[in-house]
Amino acid sequence: MAPGPAQAAAQAATDPAVPAQVAINELDLDAPVIRFSGGDPAFVGVPIWLWLDGVDELPPQATAAVGAARVTATAELTAVEWTLGPPGAEVVCRGAGTPWTGQDGPSPDCGYSYTARSLPERTGDSGRFPVTATAVWQVDWQGVSAGAPVAGGEELRLTTETSIAVDEVQTLVVGEGE
Repeated sequence: MAPGPAQAAAQAATDPAVPAQVAINELDLDAPVIRFSGGDPAFVGVPIWLWLDGVDELPPQATAAVGAARVTATAELTAVEWTLGPPGAEVVCRGAGTPWTGQDGPSPDCGYSYTARSLPERTGDSGRFPVTATAVWQVDWQGVSAGAPVAGGEELRLTTETSIAVDEVQTLVVGEGE
């Protein structure tokens, strides 16, 4: 017996982009939370560690069904693009970066060293460099629509901003007996 009009409509292919978007929204990818090592102010020539908080706490997958389509979306943080204030102060890091817990030296995977103070004339009178972090997520999805396999993907870019003051420490070395 052939399916009736209602059954045929229910079995008709649904645009898989619809449940894909629902699944992507369920991933709950928010703008990143910026973290720096050492505190504020940073200092010229002293490496700072850069990382995003909370990225590992996000669900890596979400599934959604709409009509005859069901897809699972999987998100992966592929990079973080940092703009750190002065012209040319840009860093691209693979992944969220390593949280600083008091270690000496530069970050093993995501850091920066300022070469100039955040003087008012360099910062539009704020005395702080603007800092922007853009989390770049690759979201791939796959599933079925009316029994046929479907797949796709897209890049999501989520940006947040803060600022940081940069100061300078000058030392004077005086030799003995000279």
